[in-house]
Amino acid sequence: MSAKIGERLESIKKAHSQKNTKFTTRMEDYLEVISELVELKGYATPMDISNYMSVRPPSVTKMLKRLGDDGYLEYTKYHGLNLNPKGKNLANEIRQKHSDLLEFFEIIGVNSSIANQDVEGIEHHMNPKTMKQLRKFITFLKSKPDLLIRFNQTDF
Repeated sequence: MSAKIGERLESIKKAHSQKNTKFTTRMEDYLEVISELVELKGYATPMDISNYMSVRPPSVTKMLKRLGDDGYLEYTKYHGLNLNPKGKNLANEIRQKHSDLLEFFEIIGVNSSIANQDVEGIEHHMNPKTMKQLRKFITFLKSKPDLLIRFNQTDF
């Protein structure tokens, strides 16, 4: 086995062993949707979440119970729900990652609909240190519009 393949395998192994198995990408998606709905309407209902995520209401109820039990939201069955401070913080982190990644893809000329699709797959897996560097890079790129013009005019 080549050293490069061995390094990639070790990297995958390390990433999977560091995962917080208690919190999933799906849970993050729920928090993100709840946060957006609360911002839009002032509250979120299980039916709203079901409609926006295209999942059945019983699945939403099950996830809301789990998120409530884990201390991310205040949920009373058959009523609207809100994120508590812990849930708001995590939802805001996810939204910020989404926003930063979307901005980066748009800066480098990726079509907005493609960028949105890609961001949905990436945002949950980005390390905060990587995101910090990406934000710095975005700021750098925005301060050098001549570089962006040259980049977007160049066919590699």
